[in-house]
Amino acid sequence: MRDDTPLLWVGLGNPGSEHARQRHNIGFMAIEEIARRHRFSPWRKRFKGEACEGVIAGRKVWALKPMTYMNASGDSVRQAAAFLKIPVEAITAFHDELDLAPGKVRVKKGGGVAGHNGLRDIRRAFGSAEFWRVRLGIGHPGHKDAVTGHVLGSFARQDQAWLQRLLDAVAECAPMLAEARPEDFMTRVALLTQEG
Repeated sequence: MRDDTPLLWVGLGNPGSEHARQRHNIGFMAIEEIARRHRFSPWRKRFKGEACEGVIAGRKVWALKPMTYMNASGDSVRQAAAFLKIPVEAITAFHDELDLAPGKVRVKKGGGVAGHNGLRDIRRAFGSAEFWRVRLGIGHPGHKDAVTGHVLGSFARQDQAWLQRLLDAVAECAPMLAEARPEDFMTRVALLTQEG
């Protein structure tokens, strides 16, 4: 991928104030914090979602929040990528991850979707899973019957401290992602999110 290829960073979530603080919307929260911290343009309605743009570490970055609901996220991402001429390998999805402890972060390219409907729909839209993922840990409730309620539940008051540390760290370390340094990004975020 050429260094002048724009990047498309997609926060996954559901639209509407009733979903705003839900664990499933941590992708929206992360992309909003990145856009705010790096002084992106104002959010505008585009590509079946809301989009804004900025520059991080010298790279043009488009931020996108699909407003299609999670299950149809791929329609918004595909429309943005086609219009902006961004290849699938320059797309990064920020999303909630049940299989990571709260506040933990992992970055990977491709792989399975582990039951995540937003990831599944992006893969459907592109016929490929070769996009990047920033997996934001929300923890597992312990039993599969409790998963839906956990994911669609709002963050509790006691979650706010680690959640804000995580969002701040992801935004601060975003230049490492833009520079294709995922290992450095993960290491630095882990350091910044340690308590005390």
